Amino acid sequence: MIKRLLPYPLLFVGLVLMWVLLQQSAGIGQLLLGAAVAFGATHAMAALVPEQPKVRRLDKVLLLMWLVLVDVVRSNIAVTAIIILGHRRPEQSGFLRLPLDLRDKTGLAVLACIVTATPGSAWLEHRAADNSVLIHLLDLKSDQEWITTFKDRYETLLLEIFQ
Repeated sequence: MIKRLLPYPLLFVGLVLMWVLLQQSAGIGQLLLGAAVAFGATHAMAALVPEQPKVRRLDKVLLLMWLVLVDVVRSNIAVTAIIILGHRRPEQSGFLRLPLDLRDKTGLAVLACIVTATPGSAWLEHRAADNSVLIHLLDLKSDQEWITTFKDRYETLLLEIFQ
């Protein structure tokens, strides 16, 4: 009964808290409005029936998290250097079409988060027809170098974790 009323109770509480924190006034009206929005959102989420990800190698998840943390720090430093150097640096940004072996939806979502969270790169589109991703890179020197980096550093681990 309670599961039908609130299919995702933690999501509901989190959304209500976020709603109240984002408002300039935290009155009872805002709390009720936040609860109504959260109620609708949790039911919309239940209607989507998301797939449960199947994590096969937890040790690889920890390794991936470490690599992403290191890469985000490195990318922050690199992007800062690009900004500071400004016009003294030749333009090297561009688009890269990255072919993938990874087909798991959760793995693709995690890869999208990694690419987008790393400064200097942005996931633009996934083309299902040839299972490739279009990525914009602020520092694109060699297509093949970046393809190798993505495949060896992230895709290999994501394949081990999700497929």
